[in-house]
Amino acid sequence: MTDQEAKVPRRGFLKILSSLFAALGLTAIAGPAIAYFWPSKLEEMPSDPVSAGSEGTIPEGEAKTVRFGRYPALVINTPERGIVAYSAVCTHFACRVDWHPESKMSAGPCHEGYFNAVDGSVISGPPPTSLEEILVTIVDGNILIGGEA
Repeated sequence: MTDQEAKVPRRGFLKILSSLFAALGLTAIAGPAIAYFWPSKLEEMPSDPVSAGSEGTIPEGEAKTVRFGRYPALVINTPERGIVAYSAVCTHFACRVDWHPESKMSAGPCHEGYFNAVDGSVISGPPPTSLEEILVTIVDGNILIGGEA
């Protein structure tokens, strides 16, 4: 076999290369389109209760973030009301609200919105409304949030 027979002609190489780029471009366009029309099943608020662990896993004055449908939930063990749960999405700009144990309040880091741990009300900052409270039930020592009342 000579060198001439083993080489791919320039025109053939360019055809292969352009076909690969075309396939890559179609995939880049088709992938998001398919994901838009067939999204994964992820509810805004789950209709069934979600487990937040056992009752002893959250000490008094501490909190735990739990996956709750599309958005997280913040489960807090308060001295006043016991275990309470709120949507961990700030009502101002939809930032994730975090727990600050040293100040015993929830805070949205984007624009410094602070929320009361006992009732979810706004303490300071730009949030227009309180955090959305989520139903908490304790069944056989397990903390369940959400579901039907």
